[in-house]
Amino acid sequence: MMRESANIVRRSVQDTLPPVVSALSASHQRLLDEAAKKAGFEYFLMAHFPRGDSAGFADNRIASNWPQALVDEYSGADLFHRSQIVAALKQTNMPIFCDCAGFDVRAANGEDKLFDNRFAGHGLGRTFAFSLHDAALQHYIFAFSGSRAKLSRQESMELVYGSMQILEVFVRHGKAAEAPAERLSNREIECLRWSAAGKSSEEIAIILALSTHTVASYLKSAMRKLNSVNRMQAVARAFRYRLL
Repeated sequence: MMRESANIVRRSVQDTLPPVVSALSASHQRLLDEAAKKAGFEYFLMAHFPRGDSAGFADNRIASNWPQALVDEYSGADLFHRSQIVAALKQTNMPIFCDCAGFDVRAANGEDKLFDNRFAGHGLGRTFAFSLHDAALQHYIFAFSGSRAKLSRQESMELVYGSMQILEVFVRHGKAAEAPAERLSNREIECLRWSAAGKSSEEIAIILALSTHTVASYLKSAMRKLNSVNRMQAVARAFRYRLL
């Protein structure tokens, strides 16, 4: 019952919150640009891996140096989650190399080939792409495009590792921005966790062998630290900060 209740709260909170991090700072963009140029590519893209509830390009793009006209046009098309690159990366953990941009859709009947030549016309003739996960298992796509030929094994390893470092910095930056100003104690987190499971102060007191007054005090302190007006808001923010 506790697990089911906690899952319900977690889903309701996550459904109304944006990703913890959704945009790169200028310094992170510069790191991606440098990684692309070092590998011989002109363009880069970093994006959240599309999901069923968030499949569009505009929703998932974190950073890119694509021409703005191409970004605007592609954002208006329902292609990203069905693109060759996304389809291929769903089948493998290994990097892939497309002898084309790879962001269009190869339909047998010729449908959805509108962008076949758009990317090449902007200089995105070939693409090296791979997916990465952060420590919280959030899924990302990195894609580097240009006109260069296929990378060597060593070049591929260097670009993937460099992107892992950029992702690590990106996520840490986001966590720092999203952390509560004051750290919660273990007891405060425990009380919030049981509160998220639907337990009253009296029930939490029995579970933790504390007095009801002490439990209420811990919850009140947690609400203050999370800048919340009630327990539900405190639980929601604790989930957002990944404390629960």
